[in-house]
Amino acid sequence: MPKPLVDIGGRPILWHIMKIYAYYGYRSFLCCLGYKGEMIKQYFLNYEYMSHDFTVTIGNRNKKIMMNGGEKEWSVALADTGLETMTGGRIKRIEKYINADHFMVTYGDAVANINIDELLKFHLEKGKIATVTGVHPVSRFGIIERNADGIVERFREKPQVDELINGGFFVFKKSFFDYLDPNSVLEKEPLEQLAYDKELVVYEHKGFWYCVDTYRDYLELNKMWDGNDTPWKIWDD
Repeated sequence: MPKPLVDIGGRPILWHIMKIYAYYGYRSFLCCLGYKGEMIKQYFLNYEYMSHDFTVTIGNRNKKIMMNGGEKEWSVALADTGLETMTGGRIKRIEKYINADHFMVTYGDAVANINIDELLKFHLEKGKIATVTGVHPVSRFGIIERNADGIVERFREKPQVDELINGGFFVFKKSFFDYLDPNSVLEKEPLEQLAYDKELVVYEHKGFWYCVDTYRDYLELNKMWDGNDTPWKIWDD
């Protein structure tokens, strides 16, 4: 299956990401589809019936969905952006659908307790073309701190690292499309050129961030969900 449909607590990680944005009032989504994009289309086409209770009147095929929750206010556009298209090329291919002066972009495999309002405020205050969210990932290994004699002074099990990495959750001015072409790799020439032009700023997110890159990551997020330890779940049920 495509990674955005990886199941966390009975819902795709894509749904969790959208719930984060929706909590801050952003409910208009555009999914750039690639590998097995038809599965994501089917998910949303069947979303109301598969995600909520409903009644069926036998004989006349009438269906009534007993729907609750904010998802009923979502608008989800699904755009095929090519099977082999790179990350920047996918954004370039949805340019015709973007009418706002600023728009947000993120990956389909990471959750965070990020404050989207503060992110947008930061972006607007800086006045640059692009903002990327920098995050402190959790080390996959324990850290040993020692002195010159080799005596361990401190042992930290899987701490957050000090360095910032690209955590997604971008905000762009519409002029960002001028930095893209259909073959762009977002993380290479476009962001590198923006940095060279002094048009890229980083919003530091010091809170929770977790990306599903491996089966182990999938198990860890599900373990957190099952244990009701879900820092990214900022919305109400």
